[in-house]
Amino acid sequence: MRLPKPNNIQAEKYVAGMSFFKKRLVRTKLSANESALGPSPKAKREYLKVSKSFARYPDSSGTHLRESLGNKFKLDKNRIILGAGSDQIFELICKAYLKKGDEVIVPKYSFIIYRIYSKMSGAKVIYSKENNFTVSVKEILKKVSSKTKVVFLANPNNPTGTYITKKDLLFLRKKLRSNILLVVDDAYFEYVKQKDYSSALKLFLNFKNVVMTRTFSKIYGLAGLRVGWGYGSKEIIDVLNKIKPPFNVNKAALFAASAAVKDSAWLNKEIKHVNNWNVKMFYEFKKMKIETNRSYSNFLLVNFNRVKINSSRVFKLLAKAGILVRKMDVYGIKNSLRITIGKSEENKKLISKMKRILNV
Repeated sequence: MRLPKPNNIQAEKYVAGMSFFKKRLVRTKLSANESALGPSPKAKREYLKVSKSFARYPDSSGTHLRESLGNKFKLDKNRIILGAGSDQIFELICKAYLKKGDEVIVPKYSFIIYRIYSKMSGAKVIYSKENNFTVSVKEILKKVSSKTKVVFLANPNNPTGTYITKKDLLFLRKKLRSNILLVVDDAYFEYVKQKDYSSALKLFLNFKNVVMTRTFSKIYGLAGLRVGWGYGSKEIIDVLNKIKPPFNVNKAALFAASAAVKDSAWLNKEIKHVNNWNVKMFYEFKKMKIETNRSYSNFLLVNFNRVKINSSRVFKLLAKAGILVRKMDVYGIKNSLRITIGKSEENKKLISKMKRILNV
């Protein structure tokens, strides 16, 4: 029997952080940069409340959530687009603005989904070098050509945890041609308190050629509900809405996210917990002679060259002890692991096990 022939898709498959090891569910999952404390109690209550109407379709335009976001961040709700995770916003951007022969610039070490959706749209992905695991504006600008259509970057960056200053980010937009779309992923912005940093939303509020994205999968603890959003000029958002699937964000996600964004007290509790443990874990790794950069997110990238042990061995020993972290092979970062900051007891368990592995 002859089957339909698929298109020649060049993109690789996205490989998510593991939840299972040797067919067993691992309880201490520090592999996917999920929330340490989980969702707001208000979001949980709203989920249960709206569950009574699950037999009905959600509002396809997500008006309730867009209004909540508009009120929270003082935004025009008509310039907000919702997605089943912020990755759907990236997919829509690639579908709307890329075709075969176009070029997309992404930093060498960056969220893999940028390059996957770019390649699926037929574009060629160009990688810019980084400077000590920090996105380099100078290197991005070196890669710009007449074929460049989109530049993707996250700030802070995943998987490195470093950030670009607001001065450098503004310089990048100034030097890029006006017809190159700059997409800035603000997935981890809440954790950065440095004065030389600014979220893309604040920095590019009234720019017509920048799209900013945010997610409810990280700090808000709603990864399982799949909801994210983007903000841009009315012209760009109108284009994206034309190709957005109907009912793309489910009813539970819309209402739980709306409740979560209003719960500032819970958000601040999560930020304080993560930032305190970020510093603690940084110094614990330093004492173990494990190399790591200062991270401004809810995870740390660690390298094992100095302690002369293979990261794959560390991964397996941690997994056998019931702790899952993220391998960095797929990102091209050798002998390294990315570790999400979890609950206090999870972090203590990880540090204790790491010390035993390294005999320190």
